[in-house]
Amino acid sequence: MELILNGQAVQFEKGETFQSIVKRALPDKKVLGVLVGGETLSLTEAPRGGEKVRALDMMSTEGRLIYERSLRFVFLLAVHQLFPNRSVRIEHSLGTGLYCVIRDNRNLLTAADVKAIEARMWDIVRQDLKFEKHPITKRDAIAYFERNGEMDKVNLLRYRPYESFQLYRVGDMMEYFYGIMAPSTGLIDVFALHLELPGVVLLLPDNDDPTRVATLRELPRLMNTFAEAARWNSILHCSNTADLNGMINNGQIREFIRVNEAMHERAIMRIAEQFQSSGTRVILIAGPSSSGKTTFANRLAIDLRVLGLRPVALSLDDYYIDREKIPYEDDGSQDLERLDTLDVPLFNDHLVRLLQGEPVAVPLYDFKTQKRSEKTHLMHVEADQPIIIEGIHGLNNELTRDVARNLKFKIYISALTNLNLDDHNRIRTTDARLLRRMVRDYNFRKTMPEETMAMWASVRRGEEKYIFPYQEEADVVFNSSLVYEIAVLKKYVYPMLQQIAVDSPYYTMAHRLTKFLNYFCSADVEDEIPINSIIREFIGGSCFYRENEKN
Repeated sequence: MELILNGQAVQFEKGETFQSIVKRALPDKKVLGVLVGGETLSLTEAPRGGEKVRALDMMSTEGRLIYERSLRFVFLLAVHQLFPNRSVRIEHSLGTGLYCVIRDNRNLLTAADVKAIEARMWDIVRQDLKFEKHPITKRDAIAYFERNGEMDKVNLLRYRPYESFQLYRVGDMMEYFYGIMAPSTGLIDVFALHLELPGVVLLLPDNDDPTRVATLRELPRLMNTFAEAARWNSILHCSNTADLNGMINNGQIREFIRVNEAMHERAIMRIAEQFQSSGTRVILIAGPSSSGKTTFANRLAIDLRVLGLRPVALSLDDYYIDREKIPYEDDGSQDLERLDTLDVPLFNDHLVRLLQGEPVAVPLYDFKTQKRSEKTHLMHVEADQPIIIEGIHGLNNELTRDVARNLKFKIYISALTNLNLDDHNRIRTTDARLLRRMVRDYNFRKTMPEETMAMWASVRRGEEKYIFPYQEEADVVFNSSLVYEIAVLKKYVYPMLQQIAVDSPYYTMAHRLTKFLNYFCSADVEDEIPINSIIREFIGGSCFYRENEKN
């Protein structure tokens, strides 16, 4: 029998697994799974013949996700074996790593504990234990997790729409990770643990060189923001999806939305007050795609006016150079997010003159012709007027290199999701932003979800190059995530995802998103969401976008 593996014809015997075929055909490649017809399959499965198969390694998104799931299992198994009375919560990503909290009645974690866990993880890897699929009914799974005291999983599984599924088992421990695993623990051989009280950082392989462990990045501002999000979740009594579902079903979601939105408003006003007392003049706002930068900038401007200030906005869009002047990459594409797509010298000249009270003729960029218009508009800023600048390069000093640091107030904004599916399965921040982006693109740009997915890898590369390296430059970080938002987004995005065919190159991504959305109840409560809410930027009805929505 024959299949096409990475574009090459490969012969195999009936009943032979993908693992055996890949090991023979790609002996020097660490393959973690395979992509067949848009669907991600485990290496333990057998091909039917005639398929086009792509091997998934650490250089692919799905391959990295398989590795992360498998590494989490190894970590959880090591903690279970050494400290059976301790619970673990996978909190959030931290650079190329996962921040995890290990708790018991003492709530203590020592360097010796972390060293012992890492040593046990290596023992598990060296034993090359199989991740065995274990078919189980929902009822039996609930009973298993209830016996183990894992009520987070018990409560979540009650919302699962299917009556049977598969857990993975290693030894006496079973887990569910909402996706396939590597065939065995022996493949999970690049990792490290670092104590970072009150938890640990589980470091994954480096994205560029997966044969080595990623470097631990110190991100204190980001850590503080996640800690604040966890505090908010505690106040709201909502840490996992089942908590949110319970409020939807019990009729408490409307009050929950009011409190969640009030927290956002308080945080934005606090930032306005920090700016007022800072003595700075220029507010620079940057963040990754679908963070709600524009709505945040508008709300911040209103709060500044409440404080007696008169902010003005200077649009970076007007400083784009003509599209034809943007250099081409080696692959023939144009990187439209690089800094030199902006006329940085002109922007700096204008900003310096505005700060000194001079009027300037600000250019206008015509997005239809993709050229700078011959028209300009006159702008003048008085001494008591802050200048708000929003754009992806806002935290990069090169953008405002001619303005002294003591005149700049930098804000980093991102949707830092701190709601988990359960204690061991986090909701990836990038997935939550992608849901926002798909809904917005469809609502306001008539862009189908597959088109948004096609752009997403490029968007993510741009964020890694132009945004994330500068996030710790910020004076403040604003978390634009709303704890309730996925329950609202679901009714918009779920039907779109279900329409993506199995043979689509984006089926795997759609299936993964659909899989975790299955656990959310929909909340049909748009009439409760304020017209200035961040989420309105994506679902519509924002007071800041009314003219655009009419068009």
